Amino acid sequence: MSDELTTHTVGIIMNGVTGRMGTNQHLLRSIVPIMEQGGVKISEDEVIMPRPVLVGRNPVKLQKLSERTGIEEWTTNLDEVLDEEDYHIYFDAQRTDLRFDSVKKAVAAGKHIYCEKPTAVTTEEAVRLHHIAEEGGVKHGVVQDKLWLPGLVQLKQLRQQNFFGKILSVKADFGYWVFEGDTIAPQRPSWNYREEDGGGLILDMFCHWRYILDNIFGEVKSVSCLGTTHIDKRYEEDGTPYEATADDAAYAIFELEDDIVAQFNSSWTTRVRRDDLVTFQVDGTRGSAVAGLREVWIQPHSATPKPVWNPDVDSDHNFYDDWIKMPKQQEFDNAFKMQWELFLRHVVKDDPFRWNLLEAAKGVQLAEIGYEASEQRAWIEVPELA
Repeated sequence: MSDELTTHTVGIIMNGVTGRMGTNQHLLRSIVPIMEQGGVKISEDEVIMPRPVLVGRNPVKLQKLSERTGIEEWTTNLDEVLDEEDYHIYFDAQRTDLRFDSVKKAVAAGKHIYCEKPTAVTTEEAVRLHHIAEEGGVKHGVVQDKLWLPGLVQLKQLRQQNFFGKILSVKADFGYWVFEGDTIAPQRPSWNYREEDGGGLILDMFCHWRYILDNIFGEVKSVSCLGTTHIDKRYEEDGTPYEATADDAAYAIFELEDDIVAQFNSSWTTRVRRDDLVTFQVDGTRGSAVAGLREVWIQPHSATPKPVWNPDVDSDHNFYDDWIKMPKQQEFDNAFKMQWELFLRHVVKDDPFRWNLLEAAKGVQLAEIGYEASEQRAWIEVPELA
């Protein structure tokens, strides 16, 4: 074994890094920890080390972020940094409606692409980005972080172990109360609630639901959806009122392959009384499971109680007690960080990475079909993308 360490330094243009997701999940919880751990370890004598440059529109925010992380390189000039050969990957965490032009420009500059979702506001643009990246000969990927969350990893393992038998249905309940901003500061940015700025719960969340369903339970075949704007007046961060033009809740049914029915309630106007901000219940002939982001509870067929419906008699039965919490059997790193490490290996070592811009386009497609189904009050088939 050689005593010399081979370090592959990978320059990463991190655009939109001053936003909530860019700062917290991608910089502070992914790239910085990868750097602090000494890079992505390939073998005993080979590592990949990220070298980020922070890009955004606000120099004050960039300077503060630079001081906080110790990353000295930052700029407000994207075009200038795209011309630098030392940067190999372009990462985009901007607002959705700004993403298409920036990614297209980065491909033209020969950069590999790693991108937040949704990758575009329309399916047509999302598919075009995939073709542009393919024709440009660059590697490309989309963030699909939920696939590495402990709860969903364990759900997939249960399916691989045939715990469920034949899966009958999947039920998801997602959401929480996002404050309007008049008396209590909102915990989501105001553009989320303006359609003209690329906002909307369906566009945001259906991209997640698509890759979760496709990768764990089965491909989506058709959609029925009702999207709505429950609260039409909200307030900017400075207290200025504005009209909320984007949907803040959606109630959908997805028909999956193998006759699986998936029901997903998604809302920024609901108050939480469940195990987590999102829960997934999977019911099968041999057992059921309920997963939050990190914990999973199971109920096998042999331990299923036999309730009797009688609304005229008080019941002191606690149905939560009928479930078994799955033991901790493995360690889990941050989901965003884990996918970053896989993409870096893909760029440097050509390791497989199936979560590309076509997979991203499928998420945008599901959102667009969700809107169409809501407007028409109809079931809409999901065509194959290419």
